[in-house]
Amino acid sequence: MAEISDNNNAEPRKNLNFVEQIVADDLAAGKNGGRLNTRFPPEPNGYLHIGHAKAICMDFGVAEKFGGTCNLRFDDTNPTKEDVEYVESIKEDIHWLGFDWGNREYYASDYFPKLFDLAIRLIKEGKAYVDDQSSEEIAAQKGTPTTPGQNSPYRNRSVEENLDLFLRMNAGEFEEGSRVLRAKIDMASSNMHFRDPIMYRIIKTPHHRTGTTWKVYPMYDFAHGQSDFFEGVTHSICTLEFVPHRPLYDYFIDMIADESYRPRQIEFNRLNLTYTVMSKRKLLQLVKEGLVSGWDDPRMPTICGLRRRGYTPESIKAFIDAIGYTKYEALNDISLLEHSIREDLNKRANRVSAVIDPVKVIITNYPEGQTEMLTIENNPEDAEAGTHEMPFSREIYIERADFMENPPKKFFRLAPDREVRLKAGYIIKCTGFKKDADGNIEEIYCEHDPESKSGMPGSMRKVKGTLHWVSVAHCKNAEVRLYDRLFSCENPAEEKDRDFRELLNPNSLKVVDNVKIEPYLAETAHVGDHYQFQRTGYFTVDPDSTAEKIVFNRTISLKDSWAKEQNKNN
Repeated sequence: MAEISDNNNAEPRKNLNFVEQIVADDLAAGKNGGRLNTRFPPEPNGYLHIGHAKAICMDFGVAEKFGGTCNLRFDDTNPTKEDVEYVESIKEDIHWLGFDWGNREYYASDYFPKLFDLAIRLIKEGKAYVDDQSSEEIAAQKGTPTTPGQNSPYRNRSVEENLDLFLRMNAGEFEEGSRVLRAKIDMASSNMHFRDPIMYRIIKTPHHRTGTTWKVYPMYDFAHGQSDFFEGVTHSICTLEFVPHRPLYDYFIDMIADESYRPRQIEFNRLNLTYTVMSKRKLLQLVKEGLVSGWDDPRMPTICGLRRRGYTPESIKAFIDAIGYTKYEALNDISLLEHSIREDLNKRANRVSAVIDPVKVIITNYPEGQTEMLTIENNPEDAEAGTHEMPFSREIYIERADFMENPPKKFFRLAPDREVRLKAGYIIKCTGFKKDADGNIEEIYCEHDPESKSGMPGSMRKVKGTLHWVSVAHCKNAEVRLYDRLFSCENPAEEKDRDFRELLNPNSLKVVDNVKIEPYLAETAHVGDHYQFQRTGYFTVDPDSTAEKIVFNRTISLKDSWAKEQNKNN
């Protein structure tokens, strides 16, 4: 089981994480002429998730920190899974996080001619051969980490035959899966990746950039390092699962590099998060099977999903800074991510009144037909946020949960013969209530203390409870989507004996219609705007909003379990 960690120390030295220290040392030693060029190499076969955000912050961030450059290079070597939609979404996500690649947008397909020529060269040098075996046969002959593999019966084909077959593979003469091109290295190597790895396979699906020019496509291990080299990348930063691939990366680089320049692969731990999955295959499955509303479903760990839910680039970067970069895998607590967005929105989100489960309160001693405007502070954390006006009248809505007929001892909200203060308004006292035929509270009757309003002689009178509210006559209707964690178990990846879809949280989304919001909120809300609903949580305006109805996504509740746990530990 991966270790659960809230704050992974990133082996800092001179305020640098270990990757930055390697880069700093290489620059100080004058390697590659003192030049720094990183790259972010996404596959355009899905939308980016928060794990990719960690890589983006590393790849672009280290380049910014040391005055280098970072390329965006799409690893578009499998046209059966790729789409222009994914390319555009990836670029949007990177820009949203605050990074830019300038004019350095590249594609692995840019290097298909050079890679093909290199493959031809390796065939001519007797270092590659065409294998007619099926993928199952090749896998069976590879052996195990403790037993050597077996040579393919096609391993000793002549150079002439291999050249002929490979050219005919690319001409489309053979069916997909019937032949592959393999590097001839060592079937007895202790590193499984050296046991004659596949370099090319046949794919007849048209490519989104090159059309039908190619019928053979390079594998990642062959294309990636060479693309780095062709591009001038100096530091190829990737996640820990590529540690065993590094010797093969260097093996292929040795074919084309010299002493003046060679890229260096460095690995760090990937971002694993509780209560979600980071497998792009599983995320795609959720989308295709309609188990979520799309890649940007606010329950998804995708960058676009987090953006739609209301997460900010600053909060995601703060979270990534907090967990750091290490050389060991860990499972990060999602409550730390939630803490990061609370901290950020607490500083930027205006406070507003919204009643999600309304019940009517009639203030019987307040004049009928009268309206007065009360002043609400927009954000006590922002001195420049200002104030707004909110109408108060005889009939208001409060949250149903803020009233109890027979309250327990520590219930400090509204109850018969008890007083509470209305936020920015008066103190009211419950004098009675009415129930419907089913026994539900239908109306609550109160009297207000006219002297208790701010600025009046009784305004300093203390009561234990303060409630948010909206005026019945002035409020507007809205829809609220209450999102919770996508999965009901902490680490779905560990539940090997269960289908991951069985672990989905059935309460991850609750849609509440007929929510009552104050006029200021209805008038100022635009898609993407953030607000703190008083006493409820942080909410963001969803793109589904229309002129007739605003839709809000709950970004996060006000309760901060991570901060509470940290305070307890301290």
